[in-house]
Amino acid sequence: MTIAVLFVALLLLLFTGLPIFAGLAAFGGALLLITQGELGSVTEVMFGEMDHYLLVAIPLFAFMAYLMIRSKIVDDLYQTAYTLTRHLPGGLGIATIAACTVFAAISGSSVATALTIGAVAIPQMVRYGYDPRAAYGLVAAGGTLGILIPPSGPMILYGVITDTSIGALFMAGVVPGLLMAAVFIAWSMATTAMKHRHIRREPRASFGEALHALRKALWALSLPVFVLGGMYAGLFTATEAAAAGAWLALLIGVLVYRTLNLRAIWEAAVDASRISAMLFMILAGASVFGHVLTKLRIPQQMVELVTAAHMGAIGFLLTMMALIFVLGMFLESISIILITTPVILPVMHHLGINPVWYGVLLVINLELAQITPPVGMNLFTIKAITNAPLGTIVRGAMPYVVLMIAVMGMVMLWPQIALWLPGTMRN
Repeated sequence: MTIAVLFVALLLLLFTGLPIFAGLAAFGGALLLITQGELGSVTEVMFGEMDHYLLVAIPLFAFMAYLMIRSKIVDDLYQTAYTLTRHLPGGLGIATIAACTVFAAISGSSVATALTIGAVAIPQMVRYGYDPRAAYGLVAAGGTLGILIPPSGPMILYGVITDTSIGALFMAGVVPGLLMAAVFIAWSMATTAMKHRHIRREPRASFGEALHALRKALWALSLPVFVLGGMYAGLFTATEAAAAGAWLALLIGVLVYRTLNLRAIWEAAVDASRISAMLFMILAGASVFGHVLTKLRIPQQMVELVTAAHMGAIGFLLTMMALIFVLGMFLESISIILITTPVILPVMHHLGINPVWYGVLLVINLELAQITPPVGMNLFTIKAITNAPLGTIVRGAMPYVVLMIAVMGMVMLWPQIALWLPGTMRN
């Protein structure tokens, strides 16, 4: 009962429009004052939560992403993908998902992926005869790959909170991310073949055209291979990979594309600093809330509840996924991680749930939050690009909600989809 009251009170506070970091810190501080009569060592708790070397990866990966966004690589990525797939049914849809997949491995952001790819892909798809609603849904769903395919800010935060290897989490997101992209592509091909046969298809690219297209996108494709390959081979930690990736992105933008000047680099640094500061402020606020939960023995009570209910691992996961799905309709992804994870971590240990496996399931569920109303950020991103009615965008995205739930179910039933690749890593 105490658990439910606390969470309902916190949600009501956040719904008032108070900034998330302030709501978490204020709520946690108020509970400390009520239960103990003092704030105690709140500043030490905040500093202890922030004093993690792994958190350095967040601004570095963000800097890498903003450098590549300002390098104008998207046109090359999209054109290459379309050249290779234009002869297939739904070729533009396939190219859009392929470009989202690669860009996700650069940006680590769902909104950035939907915004950047959508600005290029949606006008092209509509011009070729695609139903606008289908185009909106495809880009909104493709953008969600940004936080599943590494690098991923939510995965870094989850790894810090649970003391789980960031490299293992990144690798665990690769196969489910590619599976998700393949399911989206299959759906696009099937719906185009059945409902949109009038859409014009181009002839298959010649070997020379395909080679030329790949050569244009070679540097953009090399960045995720360099970062993820280095972590997989054990050459980099996650933080070192972020630093190396930022350097490579800088060199590509300055020496290869020649689109980065000092002003663009400064603006990329400012953007990366802004988003990193926002995440760190939320993390600091959540550390106070987590400290209070520990003081009130809420995690231990959760373990006792699960034990008394004789709930197994799958039953617990189904319950948590349903709860997070509902929370995702109203709260931002980072907040969901920081509010729920400290509470359920002891339960996961008690039930023997692999934290890497749970992390992938959690991130897939957070992807759903990006395209489910009323607070689906990718939906509003597509609206900002197209000025289309929000209802039209939501209807276009709904089939992908079902597809993503199906993929989440597959990862839950067959954990090796997520765990196989991390198990082969060199440590």
